[in-house]
Amino acid sequence: MPRVIGIDIPDNKRLEISLTYIYGVGRKLSNEIIAKLGLNPNMRANILTEDNIAKINGILQSEYIVEGDLRRQVQNNIKRLISIHSYRGMRHRVGLPVRGQRTRTNARTRKGKRKTVANKKK
Repeated sequence: MPRVIGIDIPDNKRLEISLTYIYGVGRKLSNEIIAKLGLNPNMRANILTEDNIAKINGILQSEYIVEGDLRRQVQNNIKRLISIHSYRGMRHRVGLPVRGQRTRTNARTRKGKRKTVANKKK
């Protein structure tokens, strides 16, 4: 398994799919990186040479925010929302849906302790 910025990417999958195992890299960004390096998106990740892996590492670290830095940035954004007592921050703190989804049903399939929602009064 090749290691790209500390993440083992699967070697039996196509390169454009394998790169998406890195947090912050989707299909579009994966294809963009492959095009910059002039690699074949259909090749398997186990065919990558050490030189290719080093180039992928260099591009990911210099031009994009991925993995630990991106996770830290997202957590800091959530902490900021909570600290300024915004509506979204309050929803994060209570563990309810943040983006306007309904809570009467279907908001109870979250991780952690069960949160009950009050019934509508008649």
